[in-house]
Parts: sequence; C-alpha cells; structure tokens
Amino acid sequence: MANDDPRPLTLRDVSEASGVSEMTVSRVLRNRGDVSQATREKVLEAAKTLGYVPNKIAGALASQRVNLVAVIIPSLRNMVFPEVMSGISKVLEQTELQPVVGVTDYIPEKEEKVLYEMLSWRPSGVIIAGLEHTEAARAMMQASGIPVVEIMDTDGKPIDSAVGISHRRAGREMARAILKQGYQRIGFMGTKMPLDHRARKRFEGFTEALAKEGVEIADQEFYSGGSALAKGREMTRTMLERDPDLDFLYYSNDMIAAGGLMELMDQGIDIPGQIGIAGFNGVELLQGLPRQLATMDACRTEIGMKAAQIIANRVEGEAEDAEKIFELAPKIAFGDTLKRR
Repeated sequence: MANDDPRPLTLRDVSEASGVSEMTVSRVLRNRGDVSQATREKVLEAAKTLGYVPNKIAGALASQRVNLVAVIIPSLRNMVFPEVMSGISKVLEQTELQPVVGVTDYIPEKEEKVLYEMLSWRPSGVIIAGLEHTEAARAMMQASGIPVVEIMDTDGKPIDSAVGISHRRAGREMARAILKQGYQRIGFMGTKMPLDHRARKRFEGFTEALAKEGVEIADQEFYSGGSALAKGREMTRTMLERDPDLDFLYYSNDMIAAGGLMELMDQGIDIPGQIGIAGFNGVELLQGLPRQLATMDACRTEIGMKAAQIIANRVEGEAEDAEKIFELAPKIAFGDTLKRR
C-alpha cells in the first residue's frame, strides 16, 4: 500500500514494512553487505510499495560523493551532442552512475557557473566538452579530486584525460581531399566562431593544408548564430554573389552545408561538377537529402562511450590507462557533392 502520510519516508518505515532491521534495509538499498536473496527481495518490494527513494545526499555525507556524473556540453540544439549523450548513457546504464547534463551555450563564463554548481553536489566524475576553459574553471576541475574527461578535441593538453579527434588534422585531411579533386577557388563558411574552438581549429588546419599547396581561401563568411539551414542558404547566396567563380564551398558543419546544398540546387548549379560542397559531423538525419553531403564523421557516439568508460573504471578503482589522450580517427565520406577521380 502506498504511503499517504505527507512526512518524508525513512529507513524505519521500510524496516517496519519489511520486518527486517534498519541496518539490513540500508545494506540492501545501498547494494552492500551479505544479505540473502529472500530478504533483499522483501526489502525492495516494501520500498517499492511505499514509494521510498533513498536519500543520496545523506549517503554522500559519508562518502563525499554521489553517483552522478556531471556532463557539461555547449548545446542540446546541435544534433552532435545528443549522440555523444547516447554513448555516455549506453555505458553508464551498466553501472550505478547517472549522467546529469549542464548546457553552456558556448559561453565560457556560463560554463564556469554550471561547473561550479555541479561540483558543489560532489559528483563522481566530470565529462566536459572542449579543452578551452576559464582559469577559474580549470582550477575547479584540477582541485576537484575526481576524474575529469574533456571530450570532442585532442588538440591541446587536458586537465586529466581527453577523448576526441584532432580537428586540425580533420581540416587538413579535408583540404587535401578537395585539392586532389582539382578544386582551386574555395570558399569557407563557419558558425559559432570563434567561440566554437573546434570549428576554429578545423579552419586553421584547413587553411594550413591549402597554403602548403599554394592555395588561399578565396572567400570566407562567419556568423555567431546556431547551425541553421536557412543561414546556410543565406551565406551561400551572399558568397556566390560576391564571387561567382568559386568552385568549392566548405562549411564548418553539416547543417549549414545542407542549406548551401539547397541553395545551389535551387540555382540549378551542377554539383559537384561546377561547385563541390563539404560539411562536417556526419549528421545521420541529413541522409535523406536529395544529394548525400560530403562530410567527416566526428566519432560522437564512440567519444561518449570511451569518456564514460574512463569515469566508470576510475570510480571502480581500476588501474588507470597510461594513455591520457585518446584520439579517434574520423574518415571522409565523399557522398555526392565531392568529386572522386
């Protein structure tokens, strides 16, 4: 029978309902101690019937930790991060750990505030996007005494561990692929720059590889909004009005690239013959476009899984990996918008 008493339920209530001691109830609910299966089932059934939820904060007073993993990401609107979250959840659901998400909107000061609030709950670990943080945020993570995994990027020195890809290498590889197909007049369009450090690093790697072959970016356009189809169309239209002789358009992400693709198709431009296109992220949702975008998968699910596994292993007291930076290798998908000779 469910509890109708407005006062908070206690271990004593479960003890009385199940007919066992409070100590035994505590052991069962914390999954600790040598308790028979029959007694365990009796306690769990009583707790379920009453609607009793253990007070994790009270338990944390002794351990100084709760079974939460702080996951701090820039956005939930960007389809990239839900895939990272799915990888994290896939691993943590096999443990007692639970992810709790904080969103920063790519604002360093907001990241600092979110981190402060989450660390005040004494989580068992932190998974945080990127390697760039304020000095205060870095100091908090270094002093936290818990495992910290920075994700999505390996171009830099992590506080503890890092899991991701080299965005500079990704930019270089895309530049080489574009040049190999004979494209020479290249325009670049980026969003969330310079706040999106990973997009900035791809751009740096991209222009570096072009420069080695004596090629410069013919035109570039940046804006500070989100990853929108409409903005991709608008930027593409504006850039082609400025320079109609461009033969390739490289975008910082697939969403604005998809907008660019629609604009080029509306204008009747031959893709990839007259103009080639490439984005970044390998967004699965866009596989239904009339033309398959050339892109590069950022290994998002794998990054989430590896980061969560590092946290879980450390919490369980397993030996730490000697390697602190785990770099995954994305591959170029040529799709229908990048020529292949």
